[in-house]
Amino acid sequence: MSKSTATRVRPTRERIMSTAVELADREGIEALTIRALAGEMGVGPMTLYHYVDGKETVLDGMVDAVFAKIALPDPALPWRETVRARCVSAKSVLVKHPWSVPLLESRTSPGPATLGHHEAMLACFFGAGMSLQLTAHAYAVLDSYVYGYAIQEASMPIQGDDSAERVAEISSGFSPGEYPHLVRFAADHAMQPGFDFGASFEYGLDLLLDGLEAARQAEASA
Repeated sequence: MSKSTATRVRPTRERIMSTAVELADREGIEALTIRALAGEMGVGPMTLYHYVDGKETVLDGMVDAVFAKIALPDPALPWRETVRARCVSAKSVLVKHPWSVPLLESRTSPGPATLGHHEAMLACFFGAGMSLQLTAHAYAVLDSYVYGYAIQEASMPIQGDDSAERVAEISSGFSPGEYPHLVRFAADHAMQPGFDFGASFEYGLDLLLDGLEAARQAEASA
């Protein structure tokens, strides 16, 4: 939406948050200020204060907007199946909004989407019969993996259809004598057609889920 159009639309809290997310996606979270957000919407800064208390409130709302995009796990389904789908969804969303990762668990005023998401995840673990301790491990380990992978994938210089060409450009400075394993990995894997760093995500996720399921079964039989 153009700024000229924005001046004819009354701001709402939802629109403020969606515009803030778009601004952070395009310019980075450091560029987000009330003044910049107001300019993006074509209004004066004081206008926004009728809807939000300040930048911290905007950040809380942005985090909630990101959580709202992540598929909710269904506690009625087998825990492994639905948590896996949620993790795949979360990684996909966070790659698009990498600025959000450091904020996700740092806000002190979580919104309804954030709280509902955590409630649904815990219901999956408890519904599977996991203890409090195993549930804590499961949630921490899975989110650390998802969040970390999303940051790494978003920052990788070798993405998209030209990834093989970009790997070739980067690896052209490698000396086979000094870095034989790097050269082999680049030539035989990363430079091959269809290379996708993100493809390893689900492989690693399944390893984690297999381990958690084994731990769950061990608890049940203890």
